[in-house]
Amino acid sequence: MRKIIYITVISIIVAVFFLTRFYFLKREIKRARKQLHELNNKITDKKLDLAFFDKDLEQLSIEINAQIDVKKQANAEKRRKENELKQAIANISHDIRTPLTSILGYIQFLELDDLSQEEKSEYTAIVKSGALRLKVLLEDFFELSIIESADYPLKNEKINMNNLVLEVLVGFYEQFNQENLEPVIHIPEEAMSLIADPSAVKRVIENLVLNAIKHSNGNVVIRLKKSQSTIQVIISNSANEISEHDLKYLFDRFYKVDKTRTRKSTGLGLSIAKSLMVKMGGDLHAELQDNKLIMICEWRKGY
Repeated sequence: MRKIIYITVISIIVAVFFLTRFYFLKREIKRARKQLHELNNKITDKKLDLAFFDKDLEQLSIEINAQIDVKKQANAEKRRKENELKQAIANISHDIRTPLTSILGYIQFLELDDLSQEEKSEYTAIVKSGALRLKVLLEDFFELSIIESADYPLKNEKINMNNLVLEVLVGFYEQFNQENLEPVIHIPEEAMSLIADPSAVKRVIENLVLNAIKHSNGNVVIRLKKSQSTIQVIISNSANEISEHDLKYLFDRFYKVDKTRTRKSTGLGLSIAKSLMVKMGGDLHAELQDNKLIMICEWRKGY
């Protein structure tokens, strides 16, 4: 009899324990559901917290909170992309409107009957210059959109970087002369090669050299060097106008350190270079040392 009573008491205690645990577990699930409801309806942005300990429930809470973090990051990235797109549209609208307004204004002058031949030639040259600027801007913007597409084609092959860098620099001979700049070129005799798309590599270097020519108030230095596993093209120029703050935005679309120098650049050259480097699996970043802007391109070596 005592044994039966003992078993009955134990059974009651076990039942009470499990019923109590079930009650608290169910209450905690309802509490978690309420927290998720408030989170999904933007009543709060707090993650789940538990008041009742259960190993499986705790693991579920950790996974849900991790998913909440992923969602927050995705939303933040979406907002950033939307803001970038709005800014890009505003910038391209401004850059198109400025030369277009000038073109339309001078076309009206050209329609006047009392213009001299010299004035007609002058106004025609201004209209042509504005039209060419629009052409470059639209071509750069179109090129950037193509490069950033998922299916942008790359034709990789072995490149002799010594020859390619020299070939690019020869093409800028006249521009260096016009700007009274004397480039300092460091290209070692040792052959350096990499596997990449030659036209993409050339375009990157061209854009960086062009940027250095346009914005340098001193000499431009071009250096080709290699480390144990990479090949670097380093282009530096004096840049008194650039600050550490500017470095964060140099590769953004349409970013210009001097907003008044709209005729010299579309503000897309560095963005195109950066996008091409990303496509090639390389790296492009900028540093500022002693009032010198240093652009560093880096590729893994090819053999």
